[in-house]
Amino acid sequence: MSESSHTSAAEGEHSGGGHGDSESVGSNSSSNTSSPAIQAKSKVDILLKATGDAPIIKQKKWTVDRSKKIGYVAVFVKKLLKIKPQESLFFYVSQSFAPALDTELGTIYDNFGADGKLILHYCKTQAWG
Repeated sequence: MSESSHTSAAEGEHSGGGHGDSESVGSNSSSNTSSPAIQAKSKVDILLKATGDAPIIKQKKWTVDRSKKIGYVAVFVKKLLKIKPQESLFFYVSQSFAPALDTELGTIYDNFGADGKLILHYCKTQAWG
């Protein structure tokens, strides 16, 4: 995932580079040979918003590969918040429904994205739906 200011990271770990406060998770830089326009379409900007009793993440905006699934984001956020893997974390789109963990982010973005980003609300207990 990457934050809006774009510093590289992979699988939730920060990589060096020292030129920014953005992060990219799940990208494979060794095989990126496409043009920037094509690369931009292969990623989705996600805005993570805490709901209910969930801890707030300082860095709210991330860029993720379209092919990644909601389950991938769930694991990533649990690591950020230091939530145990067996604890529940719920994600909601449009403050109304919880997408299946195997749903691709690109599909959700295509249907529910607005203003160039996908807003995902997360919480530790069920909030909507």
